Amino acid sequence: MKQKAYAAAGVDIDLGNKVKATLPQLLAATHRREVLGKVGGFGGLFALDLKKYREPILVSSVDGVGTKLKLAFALDKHDTIGADLVNHCVNDIAVLGAEPLFFLDYLGTGKLEPHVFTDIIKGFARACAQNGCALIGGETAQMPGFYQKGEYDVSGTIVGVVEKSRMLNGQKTVKAGDVVIGISSSGLHTNGYSLARKIFFDQLKLKPSSRIPGSKLTLGEELLQVHVSYGPLVQKLVKKFNLAGKPNRVKAFAHITGGGFVDNIPRVLPKTCDVVIRKGSWEMLPVFKLIEAKGGVPEAELYQVFNMGIGMVAIVAADKADAVLKFIRAQKHPAWVIGEVVKGRGVAKVK
Repeated sequence: MKQKAYAAAGVDIDLGNKVKATLPQLLAATHRREVLGKVGGFGGLFALDLKKYREPILVSSVDGVGTKLKLAFALDKHDTIGADLVNHCVNDIAVLGAEPLFFLDYLGTGKLEPHVFTDIIKGFARACAQNGCALIGGETAQMPGFYQKGEYDVSGTIVGVVEKSRMLNGQKTVKAGDVVIGISSSGLHTNGYSLARKIFFDQLKLKPSSRIPGSKLTLGEELLQVHVSYGPLVQKLVKKFNLAGKPNRVKAFAHITGGGFVDNIPRVLPKTCDVVIRKGSWEMLPVFKLIEAKGGVPEAELYQVFNMGIGMVAIVAADKADAVLKFIRAQKHPAWVIGEVVKGRGVAKVK
């Protein structure tokens, strides 16, 4: 049978339809009762249960994975990238206390490779299920000549909800004397990869198969560690420590993404307070020790580019710091007191 003209031009619609036919099975684990219809329509449908809220506030965020994708291409490992993206988006809305409701993805590539597509979607579905978030739709674009061979890009959009009276707003509640708790990351998460790749592969001449001191994993495996989701932990902390009618004891969270400590923590501070982060107050992961020792990057810049082993910070009332720290560790998240809030002008300092 003669090949269709569009397929000959590089866009195989029939292959795309065949691959997408597996989606209902892949997405079954992400189903929530509020989801209406099936994946594949022009728009995803979600019926928000208004009976659960007095004043529901919808919270949304959109993001990508950045040049971490280069590692997935190099190792031909694509089943973690989707989870990275979902978890990153979940964390971005978790800092407001929001519960994730649904997620939409975008995948753009030159040529659709069925096994790659399936692995990426598996990652989306796995992370959505773990976060209690429905995957209700997406877009796959085949654009021959636009991407290099074997490469693709992904992005995602998340929508969540929080009760207005329960929404976290550190700019109103954080004060001098509060304690900063750092919660461990799994590695670089999804930020700093352009610099990290330059250090590891260009400067140090390492390979993805290289071993790094202090780690049981290869460098490639370290760099593909899945971005931790703090969403379920945040929900538990807010439920336990922020009691209705009483002042919040867990006051704010900052997701340590691009911009590190220096740019992210000020986003939740009042203009009258600074945060002082104490270097050496947490167990730094081997991958960051190597970057710090061999990267040739000024120390101040490291804490503005990388998370340096802390993926989320919580700002809590001093009288509850020990209890919050104990609770976080009981949820299997390594955590440490890494700083404090002082009078200032709304900046974060690493000392």
